[in-house]
Amino acid sequence: MKTVLSGVQPSGRPHLGNYFGAIRQHVAMAASADTCLYFIADYHALTTSRDPDALRVATRDVALTYLALGLDAERALLFRQSDVPEVLEIAWLLACVTGMGLLERAHSYKDKVARGLVPNVGLFTYPVLMAADILAYDSDLVPVGKDQMQHVEMAQDMAASFNAAFGPVFRRPEPLMPREELMAKVPGLDGEKMSKSYGNDLWVFESGKKLRTAVNRIVTDSQPPEEPKDPEKVLLFRFLELFLAADELEEWKDRVRRGGPDAPGYGHLKVRIAEAIEAHFAPARARREELIANPAEVDRILAHGALRARARAVAVLDRARSACGLR
Repeated sequence: MKTVLSGVQPSGRPHLGNYFGAIRQHVAMAASADTCLYFIADYHALTTSRDPDALRVATRDVALTYLALGLDAERALLFRQSDVPEVLEIAWLLACVTGMGLLERAHSYKDKVARGLVPNVGLFTYPVLMAADILAYDSDLVPVGKDQMQHVEMAQDMAASFNAAFGPVFRRPEPLMPREELMAKVPGLDGEKMSKSYGNDLWVFESGKKLRTAVNRIVTDSQPPEEPKDPEKVLLFRFLELFLAADELEEWKDRVRRGGPDAPGYGHLKVRIAEAIEAHFAPARARREELIANPAEVDRILAHGALRARARAVAVLDRARSACGLR
């Protein structure tokens, strides 16, 4: 049995890109025989967050999202990062064997500085805390996309440095690429990568008029409905592909290719997208409302997850302390 670990930063409402890019995979993995730990990275959020109330709300929203979208909290551990303070001490132990050059090469740090973000020490040492998150639970596998591969590689480097100095304490984690059938590239409403920071995202739990308004923002050209079009060049189909069955999707594509008086316009496609999203997430929206009405249940799940996760972190920290002479 393997231990799978992943973290989610509470940076705002989860959008379709978050769901198809990570959450759906995490929920599916929790149904396997592996031990899955998913933490809400509220410590990491402090590198940029300056609004305590907003952080508390966003942290809660991550928990609501995962549980509403089907995470089985009896099989997987869901917890707040800050409920396992041992990771901070492990991060210090790792920092003492980590070279500055490794941190200076971190892609995420360089990207944020290039975008004009004023760096702080927390942002610079972010990879050390992330490595501690991974190593604290004897994690075997870390689900990542290609753009996150460096995080796991840095955790491997730090574990190797500590083990070389003090003996075999930390287990080497390996990256886990998402299963092909669960992979889906989700564009933003403007055709670029969907991102909250770009303002082109669509909230997973949006519904009704607000959902229709958001879908109507998906960019289109000025071609008339009767003009034949290549579906591969119509952004709307990238959204339909996420939700429609193969036969219905092909029917829409064929009508657009043929053109003519019976061809659907962009407005028809947008209506179908909104209907599909509404129907797909309807059970999750209902579950989310139930959880909002029962906050004690969410608290219980997070506390239970933290208790079990912390027991693992305490054991790892004890090994590390003994190895380096603190005990």
